[in-house]
Amino acid sequence: MHSQWSPVSGPLAAEQLGDPRAPKVVFLHGFTQTANSWKPIAEQIVARGYHAVVIDLPGHGGASGVRADLRRTADMVAAISKVATYVGYSLGGRATLHVALMYPHLVTTAVLIGANPGIDDDNERARRRDADGGLELRLAELGVDGFVREWVAQPLFGGLAVTDAELADRGRNTVEGLASSLRMAGTGAQSSLWPRLRELNMPVLAMAGENDSKFAAIAAQIAEVVAQGRFVLVPGAAHAAHMQQPQFVVEAILGLLPVV
Repeated sequence: MHSQWSPVSGPLAAEQLGDPRAPKVVFLHGFTQTANSWKPIAEQIVARGYHAVVIDLPGHGGASGVRADLRRTADMVAAISKVATYVGYSLGGRATLHVALMYPHLVTTAVLIGANPGIDDDNERARRRDADGGLELRLAELGVDGFVREWVAQPLFGGLAVTDAELADRGRNTVEGLASSLRMAGTGAQSSLWPRLRELNMPVLAMAGENDSKFAAIAAQIAEVVAQGRFVLVPGAAHAAHMQQPQFVVEAILGLLPVV
């Protein structure tokens, strides 16, 4: 029993909490965050009898020096996590989709929050790569702290209140690491997974905040395409639905897990 967060060995920085014999839930964070961002929710899941693993994605936190696209990221996440329920937000949701398609035998259930399977149109994808290139320049200009403040102030996040502790945690990231994540794992960099979603044979819960209209439409479409897909709209939330309505998201995750 891990009563305190302890390291998990593997190709990315990761920590675990709870009884390793219990059903496992793996949490993957969004761009500019670290594994720590999931700990408040993970701790509630562990308190209900489960085992949690949180992972720093390439270019972030303890994996700031790791450079990887989403396929390689999926390889590394799978090597750490093995069989589990995977919960991913935004960038972490796209990583979760890659794990589910590349290692379906490891994904008991997938929970996607504000996740985009990709961009089908080549021209639109090229425009997104250009936009991400602009973000790289802005990151270099502002530094991590300034960039993060500007990032979370976007209308997409619906006035998300970010604590000083959260800002400090995101401030552990590096300009080079975040730039590599944009360049290698951005939505414009990845291949579109829309044509492959029908391959998913595990339950998939696609969630989005009710005030995040773009990603709510995407989540509804994911749930429609996936055989065991389900769409849940998170009330009173924008893109970072799990941060604005954590209890709602905790209960949604618990509703998918085996009884312990």
